[in-house]
Amino acid sequence: MPHYLYLVRHGEQQDAEHGLPDGPLSPRGKRQAQLVADRLSGVPFTGMYHSPLVRAAETASIIAERMPSVEPEPSSLLFDCIPSGPTPDMPKAFESFFGSVTEAEIEAGRAQMEDAVHEFLTPAMGDRHDLLVTHNFVIGWFVRHVFDAPAWRWLGLNQANCGLTIIRVRSAKPPVLVVHNDLGHLPVELRTGLPELQPV
Repeated sequence: MPHYLYLVRHGEQQDAEHGLPDGPLSPRGKRQAQLVADRLSGVPFTGMYHSPLVRAAETASIIAERMPSVEPEPSSLLFDCIPSGPTPDMPKAFESFFGSVTEAEIEAGRAQMEDAVHEFLTPAMGDRHDLLVTHNFVIGWFVRHVFDAPAWRWLGLNQANCGLTIIRVRSAKPPVLVVHNDLGHLPVELRTGLPELQPV
């Protein structure tokens, strides 16, 4: 039976540019969440799970307003994290990213994502459509896992605020990436959270 995971990065955080580790959504972030909710309103969701951080929880709450049949549930497996550390095969251009990251943070992130893959990227007994509202690095790790890519390859796999990634989990074959960072529901002025400008 098909099991679909719909991965949504949280909406834009208020004052994120000032280095705040967490906080509520900006007005633009709330609009992003409303639009991705509209985009997904016809999906027969089985469950909705979100990171406990404020920006993800608020995004999930806004989405749930348009999907009254699904109750959002917090999951510590969807916390923002650093899923792996430097490896010998990692390009040197990424080394500076890990300058202030501790070994404890890396180990915690690695363990979290091992558990998250086991929890969410598993075949289902019946048709399932699960929505996960989480963070950039977590989604990057799921995509890396689908392709069985090197551990460092989540680096550079960026998702926009309220971008949509869909993965199909299969029982007898590897999982399939259906779409990655789909922004069709967001007008250009709401496509935020990416390190590079997107073509129109």
